[in-house]
Amino acid sequence: MAVIDRILTVIITATVTSAVWIVAGGSLLDMADSESQRAATRPAEAAPSPAAAEIGTEIVDVEQPPSIADSLDTNVASVPKRAETAALMVPVLNVRPSDLTDTFSDERGGGSRLHEAIDIMAPTGTTVVAAAPGKVEKIYRSDAGGKTIFVRSNDGETVHYYAHLDEYAEGLNEGQQIRRGQRLGTVGSTGNASPDAPHLHFAIFRTTKDAEWWEPANAVNPFALLTQN
Repeated sequence: MAVIDRILTVIITATVTSAVWIVAGGSLLDMADSESQRAATRPAEAAPSPAAAEIGTEIVDVEQPPSIADSLDTNVASVPKRAETAALMVPVLNVRPSDLTDTFSDERGGGSRLHEAIDIMAPTGTTVVAAAPGKVEKIYRSDAGGKTIFVRSNDGETVHYYAHLDEYAEGLNEGQQIRRGQRLGTVGSTGNASPDAPHLHFAIFRTTKDAEWWEPANAVNPFALLTQN
């Protein structure tokens, strides 16, 4: 009987203790829902994630991050470094900086867009060379640019665009590392260029290392860079 009494005592004690904890726990949860206790007991509830954040004077929706174009407009809208431009050369053989004309801000498409490049006039077949070292990222033919080449700088943040080429240099391949002054092709009038005015359409774009060659980028005036040295 003593053993049975002892077992009953343990069971009754455990039952009473559980009941006390259930009642006390419910009271604590009720208190935690009060405004005065919410910050202390439920910090995640007290400080919900904001729907928007203020950057400067512009409100940006945090749940909708900026597109690549927006990022380029705010993060890398800058002129290439001085060390970069010091190595830049006129990309058409035998054309001097003093021979260049600034056509960067000229209108195109009946005023629907800006040129954002310079046209370097030269006879068809004149050698086109790399304005700076880098890697051939894309060799591409388009209706507007004709035979084109995209060369990305060694730091990955600048793309040089050569368009309206008549021919590509023999052996030129995508992924190929090129040096400043290396032959890329010849001046022509492929694409929408006039056959009566062959030229190299040369553009410089500031971009990001992870941006693709075809994605939006910030145009930099080549004329200013080629004539300041």
